[in-house]
Amino acid sequence: MNAQLQYQIEQFFYRKSELCDAQDWDAYLQLFAVDSEFHLPQWDSEHVYTRDPKREMSLIYYANRSGLEDRVFRLRTGKAASTIPMPRTLHMVSNLRIAEGDNGLLRVRLNWHTLFYRLATSEEFYGHATYDLKPQGDSWLIQRKHVLLLNDTINSVLDFYHL
Repeated sequence: MNAQLQYQIEQFFYRKSELCDAQDWDAYLQLFAVDSEFHLPQWDSEHVYTRDPKREMSLIYYANRSGLEDRVFRLRTGKAASTIPMPRTLHMVSNLRIAEGDNGLLRVRLNWHTLFYRLATSEEFYGHATYDLKPQGDSWLIQRKHVLLLNDTINSVLDFYHL
């Protein structure tokens, strides 16, 4: 991959982080293709996580963007009591690695770390993520987001905006 592509992909993920931290849900949702998949598997054992979200347990699984849209609707309407008040978040990404994927997609692997503050408590989540991006004009759409949560002993609410 060339340096210009690396820069553009990094900027895409920095923007995604900014939108989530700003709770700009409309712009955030527009980064995802309508048929995008979002998967956060659960750990079966210390080093083995579930692979098939249709047959094994997942912490979060949306087969398409409508799952994210539903979560945003619940946030906006107050129908998700667990998000009142919403946390303040700070998303960081690092170690972005880009490879060519299938069908003209780019596969991006990265490390992520989210700090958040809610109800006078600071906490964090962190892990690895793999994204499949498809070209969209001069940018990309997220076709697939697969997240591994490394600190999965969860002492608080966990939702898409933490990842």
